[in-house]
Amino acid sequence: MTYSFGVAPAWAQQPLRNIAFYYGAAPDVKSLQQFQFAVLEPDSGFVPAAARDKKTQWIAYISVGEVASSRSYYSAIPKSWVIGHNAEWHSEVIDQSAPGWPKFFVDNVVAPLWKKGYRGFFLDTLDSYQLVVKSDEQREQARKGLVAVIRAIHRRFPTAVLILNRGFELLPAVHNDIYAVAFESLFKGWSEANGKYIDVPSDARVWLLAQVNNVTTKYKLPVIAIDYCPPEDLQCSRDTVRRIGELNLIPYVGDGRLQTLSPIILE
Repeated sequence: MTYSFGVAPAWAQQPLRNIAFYYGAAPDVKSLQQFQFAVLEPDSGFVPAAARDKKTQWIAYISVGEVASSRSYYSAIPKSWVIGHNAEWHSEVIDQSAPGWPKFFVDNVVAPLWKKGYRGFFLDTLDSYQLVVKSDEQREQARKGLVAVIRAIHRRFPTAVLILNRGFELLPAVHNDIYAVAFESLFKGWSEANGKYIDVPSDARVWLLAQVNNVTTKYKLPVIAIDYCPPEDLQCSRDTVRRIGELNLIPYVGDGRLQTLSPIILE
């Protein structure tokens, strides 16, 4: 694998073994340190720079395509950059093609988290523009904007671990800038709108696995599958971790809103 700007970060030499996703308000640092990588909600108050154990790579969740009003940088976003609303998650959709957005995002979202000690970023809501745009031209402009954001992050912080949540259509442009690709709901999913766990239809799984095959064969990137089971149903979690692992993917199975930490770790 090659890296843009001539940088080969230390983490690139380590194969991805396991990863946790925890978005709760009170991270159990000791439990999280059992994982190689841990993706956290940065508004939890946890400061990675203060963690004693340096073996775990702390990754901040950041939403690229949307912003919630609770975020500290929300009020600084020009109103003209807001082009839609995601009613399911109560957040605003941002125009990725807006001039100045990549710099704003790096300055106001990424840089403060880097200062706190996060050394990686999980980039979510990369397809939110699809909720709003109507034409192929608008879609292409949004994709170019997302590419500009990812490249701006990598340019400012070339050793940062960047993990995309889906964003499959962006890979031709950014595969040298990122560490891994994740996606949700391969076997077991969560419906926020209905507040319940769901079985993923086989046709959706076939499409996802086709995307995964492209990521692993063409770009040689690790792929993470995030599935969802009720936290009290450990058998569901074990079975789903096993099924994902059998496909040579990195599994993580959590509750629907990732508010509890899974006790199942793939060694």
